[in-house]
Amino acid sequence: MHLQRLVIQLALGRSELTSPSLTYILPLLTITLNLALLQLLFALLHLLCAYVSFVPNPIASFKYSSMSDFNNYGGSEEEYASVRKFVAETEANPDNFESWENLIKACEALDGGLNRNSSPQALSTIRDAYDRLLLKFPLFFGYWKKYADLEFNIAGPESAEMVYERGCASITNSVDLWTDYCSFKMETTHDPTLVRELFERGATFAGLDFLAHPFWDKYIEYEERQEAQDRIFAIHARIIRIPLHQYARYYERFRNLSHTQPLTEVVSADILAKYQAEVAAEAAAYGGAERPELEVERDIRGKIDAMYYEVFTQTQNEVSKRWTYESENKRPYFHVTELEHSQLNNWRKYLDFEEAEGDFNRIVSLYERCLVTCAFYDEFWYRYARWMAEQPGKEEEVRNIYIRASTLFVPISRPGIRMQWAYFEESCGRVDIALDIHAAILVKLPDCVEVIISWANLERRQNGTEAAIQVLKDQIDAPTVDLYTKAALVAEWAILLWKGKNSTEEARAVFLKNVQWYADSRIFWDKWFQFELEQSTPDKDAETQQAERIKHVFDEFRNRSRLPAPVKRELAQVYMNYLVQRGGKDAMKEFLAVDRQMFGPASIATASKSAAGAKENGASLGELDAASQRKAQTRYLNFYEAHPEANAEAQGSADFN
Repeated sequence: MHLQRLVIQLALGRSELTSPSLTYILPLLTITLNLALLQLLFALLHLLCAYVSFVPNPIASFKYSSMSDFNNYGGSEEEYASVRKFVAETEANPDNFESWENLIKACEALDGGLNRNSSPQALSTIRDAYDRLLLKFPLFFGYWKKYADLEFNIAGPESAEMVYERGCASITNSVDLWTDYCSFKMETTHDPTLVRELFERGATFAGLDFLAHPFWDKYIEYEERQEAQDRIFAIHARIIRIPLHQYARYYERFRNLSHTQPLTEVVSADILAKYQAEVAAEAAAYGGAERPELEVERDIRGKIDAMYYEVFTQTQNEVSKRWTYESENKRPYFHVTELEHSQLNNWRKYLDFEEAEGDFNRIVSLYERCLVTCAFYDEFWYRYARWMAEQPGKEEEVRNIYIRASTLFVPISRPGIRMQWAYFEESCGRVDIALDIHAAILVKLPDCVEVIISWANLERRQNGTEAAIQVLKDQIDAPTVDLYTKAALVAEWAILLWKGKNSTEEARAVFLKNVQWYADSRIFWDKWFQFELEQSTPDKDAETQQAERIKHVFDEFRNRSRLPAPVKRELAQVYMNYLVQRGGKDAMKEFLAVDRQMFGPASIATASKSAAGAKENGASLGELDAASQRKAQTRYLNFYEAHPEANAEAQGSADFN
């Protein structure tokens, strides 16, 4: 509880923790932590390092000094000129990966090539560059490897190991990084227990990957060095049940090894007893003569071979089923460039398949692989969280998915996943966390209508309508909220009075009082029309009053609003529908008058004369500029209403959603 609370507080800027050195505590934690907590801690540590406000662009929001703030690098100005150039580029545009690549290359060239005898300034510069790059792009396994190699060369194995730990915590399922880390451990550690512990951690996180054969080969290589034949056999016995790209060669090796192992090591005691009984029964059926021990063992091994051949056949079948998707996976690694639509469709189908198979560990493994390749695509974070939420007892795992998405990968400009996280926390009774998530988003997006309205509704659910209205009033009065956002909030305020307090007159008064300020907002008119159209009319007098009120709303709209003509016509059709479907005896006179004014030729139509009735102190306000028009006619959807359907026929690059 306190851990996630700290994450939110950091995102809100409530902590003074700014040192990037805090990431170095991670290796002390990783050995005994489960995956969910490990990833959660790494997300927290990224926040501690980058001091971000829920932005997956930590370089852009560092509160502590950037490299360009250092006035004395040491050495000549020429030596560091290229470093300063690329630092400036990364700070100006942290999403430009080419600038980061150039920065690393420039840092590596300092002092004629870095080594343990390089100047402290040069070593500090390259470390700072790697730290910042990998805070921004933690899924680049190749740069973790390069960073670890650098630390090994300049500071020794302990420093390199800490980098590997940080890397494996940030990209937990990287076959390449786990293989490199284990290879490093093999060469630098003489305690087999420690090396095997690391291999087992790697097997847990990356061993189910379809392309995990380099990792398993390295594990087998280590045990061969140790001449541990029993362990070599045990590893092969595990691998032959995993659908791997190179499954067949592991089975052939396993089969050969099994013939050199004692029967008690090849199968469990129960299975061995079963086969011994079967062989004895078969011998008895042919006369019961005592047979040589070697002949009996041969028959038992034949049955064991047949059993394991069934395992092989099953694994072969599993590989064949997955090959359809694996063969279409053209980019199984992370990159900053967009994926093709065909690649996203392949991941969707692959996940559908694995979910239908029903193996929890394999499904999780595939989601984790998918979210390396598709880290910037919101839909897969939503999907993963929804699927995990359906599994019993996985609340913390769901929370971890939302935290990783929100703090590392999905930019604040797409706050939908953060809103989903807030709803999840509220559903778990953690209302304070849900409130903090809303507040954190508004630190960066103070003008976001959807978030403000969601916050108000959160207050309404938890503390009543008055609390919700107070949120809206506070935001309406806030200087950071623009005119068109305020219009939407005023309309929402009126709707809350109507539906939350059942106070129709108060709601109508809000519309009438504020129309002078917000007449250019489409959403203001949408809500006002909705409000009047949905009032109950129990008798003729009520129907007459409603007709007068709706006509008044339309007249106000027609005379005051400077919305573009197409928008005016759309809203006019709302009124015309009312006249047709619910109007009285003379409704068609009004209908035809509106029709002439809104859809007639330019000589008689008023729809295009948007500034005619809009005046301030007697002077015409003129037309809205293009930017104001866009804001004025914006219609807002709740984030949970804005999930587009995947297009299986789409071609080309897929925009990050």
